[in-house]
Amino acid sequence: MDREGGSHGGSCYYTILGIRKDASFSDIRTAYRKLALKWHPDRYVTNPAVAGEAKLRFQQIQEAYSVLSNGSKRSMYDASLYDPSADDDQDFCDFMQEMISMMNNVKDEGDSFEDLQKMFADMVGSGDGMSFNVNTDPTETKKAHFTASKT
Repeated sequence: MDREGGSHGGSCYYTILGIRKDASFSDIRTAYRKLALKWHPDRYVTNPAVAGEAKLRFQQIQEAYSVLSNGSKRSMYDASLYDPSADDDQDFCDFMQEMISMMNNVKDEGDSFEDLQKMFADMVGSGDGMSFNVNTDPTETKKAHFTASKT
């Protein structure tokens, strides 16, 4: 899959439909209908020189619409997880949609990186005779270092 263009390459689904990434379902549907009418292969039966391009464009438009009009597929596409060449596995789509939703709803609990380092040192250093020295000086410009030693 080409993240910037789906399975047909070229440009991303949003570009194919000529819409912004924050487009509503109504915007997606309107753009699809307009482009599908413009590039429908039946309109170019009498002009074989353009018929091949029309067929390709129409397929790209249909693929873009099928992904962007489906909430779970769109979320996966936006997260660069959607693969149009893979079989349509609805269970995986549902799982990924739920994971993306959960990640978007995570609240900042205010833990700083230093707090997380201390928590890690507490977890790792307990019970096995190991101790960790964590440099937590806020004026230090270098990354914190852990020093492990047997006690």
